[in-house]
Amino acid sequence: MQALLSFEQAPPFTAPLRFFLTAPLFAMLAALLVLWSGPELFASRWTPAALALTHLITVGFMLQVMLGAMLQILPVAAGANLPRPLLVATLVHIAIALGALLLAAAFLSYQPLAFRLAAALVGSGVALFVAAAGYSLYGVSSTDPTIRGLKAALIGLSVTVCLGVLLATALAGAFEVPLLQLTSIHLGWGFVGWSVVLLAAVASVVVPMFQMTPPYPQWFAGRFSWVVLALLSLWSVADTAAWQRVEALLAGATVLSIAVFATLTLQLQRRSKRARFDATQRYWCVAMLSALAACSLWLAARSFPALAERQEWPLLCGVLALFGSFMSVMTGMLYKIVPFLVWSHLQNLGRGRVLAPNMNKVIAGKQIDGQMYAHLLALLLLFGAVLRPTWFAYPAGLALLAANGWLLHNIVCAVRFYRGHRLKIEAQTTHAAIGR
Repeated sequence: MQALLSFEQAPPFTAPLRFFLTAPLFAMLAALLVLWSGPELFASRWTPAALALTHLITVGFMLQVMLGAMLQILPVAAGANLPRPLLVATLVHIAIALGALLLAAAFLSYQPLAFRLAAALVGSGVALFVAAAGYSLYGVSSTDPTIRGLKAALIGLSVTVCLGVLLATALAGAFEVPLLQLTSIHLGWGFVGWSVVLLAAVASVVVPMFQMTPPYPQWFAGRFSWVVLALLSLWSVADTAAWQRVEALLAGATVLSIAVFATLTLQLQRRSKRARFDATQRYWCVAMLSALAACSLWLAARSFPALAERQEWPLLCGVLALFGSFMSVMTGMLYKIVPFLVWSHLQNLGRGRVLAPNMNKVIAGKQIDGQMYAHLLALLLLFGAVLRPTWFAYPAGLALLAANGWLLHNIVCAVRFYRGHRLKIEAQTTHAAIGR
């Protein structure tokens, strides 16, 4: 935790911010896709619109937020300084954003060229980020659970994107692969090996620090990331080799590991020293409860063939995982990371002579609460859209559009707050220098 004090090692303000500003735009595109496709989107998890929606959220929203968070966390929490962070951030951001747009377009049109270009852009953007992050982490001791988690997450990201590039290239007609089997492995690594492992690594820092909870127990923090990667690796081999019983046991163990993380996080939240929960804690609570519900539904579908035959359960599981868990927790993290970025950079600009405003003033609490309620409404309507598409598809799209438009507005307000106070600090420091 000592590295948390290394604010001076933070990258330039605009490096992570560009990812945070772009993420809500992709969620808004996903909402427009729901409105454009209507009830047909929810007919199956394999509809072109459902696949495009999934990748607008996973690559457009989730990947953007997670890469932006890593740009900040690597130097500040791990002492790992990326080489030329602003250049790396710019190139990675352009490649990922364009790749996400092309990938969604590819699923909607099934044009081979779109798949090839999307694979090239996302693959090259992630490769550049992994190379820069790996270089910065080289030689950094892995004694801290957060650093171990970050290194494991980079491995998970690399495997996820390699499998995704392989699938996209196969869909473009370059060669044949077992698509359903490879898609299942790709989902496992993307949701668990990359997203959950990174989330657990970040949680070990931000949950105790921002939510004023005890730390995660050592038996969990020290082993979770590598245990999950080991389970995923074994499961991938078993699934490829069609060892059905072994595959089922390993898949169940992987899902249970997610449930353990969610349960531990909820228990820590109950021991928070805060007098009352703020919006960020509520977002984390919703995310962990959604993760537990998704795990329970997945295990139930594996145990009861009648449930597994219903087309609704994969969509419900997807809504719980993507919108209920990942989008909720990442939105909650943005409401801590962005104000923290603003405060720390203003604090550095003041150089001890001019104090930065309190973090709580960066984004108004009423704006955060209002956006959170809009997000929760969108989540409930998405549940309804899975079960009754003709009733709820269009209201869900409108609510999702409003929630993420509101999120974008709140982040833009934070940027305006930063710019306004930066000018004040520069004016005060210049006046003080002239006075001397």
